[in-house]
Amino acid sequence: MSSQETVRRQADTVSENPLRLEEEKAEQVIEALNTDLADAYVLYHQLHKHHWNVEGAEHLDIHVFLQEAYEDVEEAADDIAERIQALGGVPHASMATLSDAATVEAEDEDVYDIRTSLSNDLEMYGDIIESYREHIGLAEGLGDYASGEMLREQLVDLEEHTHVIDHYLEDDTLVLESATK
Repeated sequence: MSSQETVRRQADTVSENPLRLEEEKAEQVIEALNTDLADAYVLYHQLHKHHWNVEGAEHLDIHVFLQEAYEDVEEAADDIAERIQALGGVPHASMATLSDAATVEAEDEDVYDIRTSLSNDLEMYGDIIESYREHIGLAEGLGDYASGEMLREQLVDLEEHTHVIDHYLEDDTLVLESATK
């Protein structure tokens, strides 16, 4: 770390923004977006964990899907952080702050069977979807239609991934159970 430090903007502060959204309205949207950012990083790490650890006959398809899913979440997180900046806020960045701000809880460090892992992902996606819907309403109610639109576009991806996971969890499969178990 540099021996000379200059803090340009303190965390948890909101400054005037060029978007002309009133500061008190921007504060509310920024708080919601920082929650979405924190939740995105929890989901990102959990999906990545499952991507690394998936095994079995359907390994490749699920491995590829999980990579696509966590990459989409990472891109969404970047868009959220940039929107927070545009609104005059400071996006959460440290692991401790992100963890504290998250409303979803990641599974522990153990490796589970893929059905359990995907079930955990499905639950987390559902919680995040509900939060997004609330935050879209909040942003638009405060006159921040652009943040609402950004979240709405991201919601489409979240719901699509949720739909795919739900299909993976169905009991219909071409993989036969081994008779030697």
